[in-house]
Amino acid sequence: QVQLVESGGGLVQAGGSLRLSCAASGRAFSSLAMGWFRQAPGKEREFVASINRSGDSTRYEDSVQGRFTISRDNAKNTAVLQMDSLRPEDTAVYYCAAADTTYDSAYRVSSRFRHWGQGTQVIVSS
Repeated sequence: QVQLVESGGGLVQAGGSLRLSCAASGRAFSSLAMGWFRQAPGKEREFVASINRSGDSTRYEDSVQGRFTISRDNAKNTAVLQMDSLRPEDTAVYYCAAADTTYDSAYRVSSRFRHWGQGTQVIVSS
């Protein structure tokens, strides 16, 4: 069983930055593709960013492309989402997710991810 614990959420003004971290345990981290999703009040959960097992391939949702950066440190069992130029519409609960895979690919479909963290709240004020 994979355990994922997010940290780094909070309140920030528009234009500011936040850095979300996801600490993983229970499985060899390098065997997991990682992703970040978010869910705003009254909306469905949506894909934000993902990264493959080796960390050399990433995917982003269009609205965060160029503002958010996903990375991973396989030695520290950690995935990071660096969020810059934040907007009020980025306000949501952000979830870290992990996918068991033998392929070195980045995924964007939530059903591909079996393991989820508890979420961390991000609030961007205007």
